[in-house]
Amino acid sequence: MLISKKPTANSQQPTANRQQPTAIFGGSFNPIHVGHIALAQAILRQTGVEEVWLMVSPQNPLKQEDGLLADHLRLQLARKALENTDGIVASDYEFHLPKPSYTWNTLQHLSCDYPDREFILLIGGDNWAHFERWRNWKDILRTYDVVVYPRDNYQGTVDCPLLDVSSTQIRQRVRQGESISGMVPDSIAAMVNDYYRNR
Repeated sequence: MLISKKPTANSQQPTANRQQPTAIFGGSFNPIHVGHIALAQAILRQTGVEEVWLMVSPQNPLKQEDGLLADHLRLQLARKALENTDGIVASDYEFHLPKPSYTWNTLQHLSCDYPDREFILLIGGDNWAHFERWRNWKDILRTYDVVVYPRDNYQGTVDCPLLDVSSTQIRQRVRQGESISGMVPDSIAAMVNDYYRNR
């Protein structure tokens, strides 16, 4: 299931000292939708990961993105959407790191702050195809496991559902006054319509 496997003795450690495998799933989640959640659930089922942390990315001050909802509102939507979902957590961790956020820096900080966890990077096949462009990509592969999920026409290492839904579609439908039923959890549908209607 892993595209890379760092040298580790975790599997031979006593249970008491075992680190908790935790997948980091980064993105703007603008907004979170049923595809994000289905993917995280598939990772929980198919790998040894015990939790998936949805790392809500802050606005990059060097790259303004049209239609990007405020950080705290995207986080609010993600946390509301996951209220009754076990094993998946929406995190604001990157909000408190220097910007712009680079994955290597995030992983290093996480490893320092949570020594009881073994962090695994979850990325799409499209990003994996261009992974060598990422900052410190060799360091990431030497230090962390990577799980790749299929994205668009790019293959992955796990068999995950490819739902025909995207955050871009949701924002467009809201602006056009169209239904987003089934695209986002019912618990946040009204909030999504309210937040994105005039963006």
